[in-house]
Parts: sequence; structure tokens; C-alpha cells
Amino acid sequence: MIAGKYGHAVTFRDTTRSAVGRSYFVSPSRPALVSASSVAIRVDHVRKAYANHVAVRDVSLVVPTGTVFGLLGPNGAGKTTTIRMILNLMIPDSGTIEVLGRPHSDPSITDRLGYLPEERGLYRKMEVRRVLRFLGRLKGLDKKDADRRIDHWLERLGLRTAQQDWSTAKVEDLSRGMQQKVQFAGTMLHDLQLVILDEPFSGLDPVNAQALKDTVLDLRRDGRTVIFSTHVMDAAERMCDAVAIIARGEVVANGSLSALKSEFGGPGRVAIQFAGDGRDRARAVLEDGSLIARFDDQGQQVEVDLAPGAASQQLLRALVAHDVELVRFDRTEASLHRIFLERVGATGVEEGVSGHG
Repeated sequence: MIAGKYGHAVTFRDTTRSAVGRSYFVSPSRPALVSASSVAIRVDHVRKAYANHVAVRDVSLVVPTGTVFGLLGPNGAGKTTTIRMILNLMIPDSGTIEVLGRPHSDPSITDRLGYLPEERGLYRKMEVRRVLRFLGRLKGLDKKDADRRIDHWLERLGLRTAQQDWSTAKVEDLSRGMQQKVQFAGTMLHDLQLVILDEPFSGLDPVNAQALKDTVLDLRRDGRTVIFSTHVMDAAERMCDAVAIIARGEVVANGSLSALKSEFGGPGRVAIQFAGDGRDRARAVLEDGSLIARFDDQGQQVEVDLAPGAASQQLLRALVAHDVELVRFDRTEASLHRIFLERVGATGVEEGVSGHG
């Protein structure tokens, strides 16, 4: 058991934001210089291979203290292996890793970390509270302190309400999503500075996923650092201060969201959402190379890159001339989904989903 240990009106708006804010990275593979006191995790040219398979080829990244950092990538990209090396559950073949200012192998940092692994593991025959008490005792909490913290997280995650107290239920009687929340609660029982979550939204319905997102943002407001791997692009885009995208064992994009969006999009990118049969009526316009250089088709919504010399107002007039009914027409930034596709070269990836592994 690892969890407890680591623990419809058409609008025309310019939503382009300048790359304002902190940017912690200068290239896809080399982190910028950041003062040691502001760094929660530093990974420098780490490599890990198994027999003839290289899981992590050359990964370098910096996770600033007090931020939410997303580690993204397709299946088999090396995300989970990277996380396990950060936690000293695997030993890198080369490179160095520092966690909270210390070598990642330093046992003194263990009690400052929380880890929710991708592989779930709870004692299914035990009652929820007994499981959580056990996990609390593993972290050195006495029964009174453990119960106080358990009550807090049960209520915070909706596992104990006026209508239902799930703390007396056996784990096996809970839904998959509720089991996930119990495991998250077990991860959070002790006083953490850094929380690492591997695919934390797996099995959660939208309501429970939102509860978990809110909790992650609360941790950031408290000055804690959260690093999580996810295949849900929407969650990463809404929550993360910065991300690293890993493909084929290497970092292919790395930086604050504002910097990445500035790099990949700007005034030449437009998001369009259609109403009714608007998507079909717009086909000829979307295929007009004098207006559109390329577009990312998402069904009733597309992101387009304007052709050189074309203006967004020209595109809007062309759509209106073809009787295209619009819900949205915005000059916008590139979505994280689009950035992911461009960097990884993935095809057939659903909007908001990048794969996991």
C-alpha cells in the first residue's frame, strides 16, 4: 500500500493573453536557473532503461514551489517512470534528481511527501475509517490526531454528509470513484509540502472530479506544491501553472501555460463553434487555403490558423456569406490539447484526452 506513504449569441472577442507571469523554462529540455529555495523538484538529464527498452531517455525539468505542475504525455511516454524515480521507487541509470532541496534518495524528505499512485490499492474488506487510521498510523499519527484529520478529509471530499457517512462502509462496497477519494484522503493525512498524483481523475465522475480539482487548488493556495500526471487535457489546462509534455522518453514541451500558449498561438488563431448544420455549411470556407492555413477539427468546434495575410474579419465574413450559424468566434490562444498534438504528433486523440502511461 503506497498511497498512505507518499503518500449562443455570436461573440467576437479577443481572448489572447500576453505571456505575463512567471516563466520557469527556456527550452523543451533544459530548465532555466531558478533559486534553490523556490524549487520543489529538479530533474536533470535523467535516463532509465529496461533491457532493450528506454523508458526515459533524457528528461530535465524544474517544478517551482507552490505551483500546480502537469506531467503530460501519451501511453508509454515515461511519465509514471519519471514519477517513480522522483520518489526514489526506481533508481535512474544516469542524471540527478532533487526533491525539496535534497537528493531524492534522502529519507528525511519522505514524511514531507504525499503520493497517489496510478495503481490503486486499498484493503477492500476493511471499513473506510479503519483503513484511514491505519494509513495515519503509518505516518506516525496518534489515534486522536488521525481521527481529526480523517474527519476533515471525509467531509472535504463528500464522504461524510448529513445524509450518509461512508466511513463505516467497507471499501468494497464503495464505487470506484469513492474508493479513489478514500485513497486520496489517505494520501493527504499527514502534513505535506509536496503531493504527487498519478492519474488522479481516473474513475471520477464530473462532480467528484471537481471536488478533487478544488482540493488541489486549495493546496496551492496554502503554498503546497502539486505535480500530477493526467490524460485529461481540460483538467490540466484549468489547473496547472506549468506543464511538461513527455513523448518517447523526452521532454518535448516545457513551460508555464502562458508562455506555451504565446508560443503556439496568437492573433492568427481563431476558435469557432457552430450551431445547427453550421459545420457542414462551413466546409468550403475551412478548405479555402487563402483564408486558413490549417485547422483542428473537433466536430462542432474548430481551431483554425489563419493563412498568411488573412484576417479574422475576412474569415467571419466568409462564414456569414455561407449562412453559417455560429455560437462562438474568438481570436484565441492555442489550447493545451492543440499544443499536445503539435508536439507529440498524435492523431486520433479525443479532445481533452492525451492518453496515459
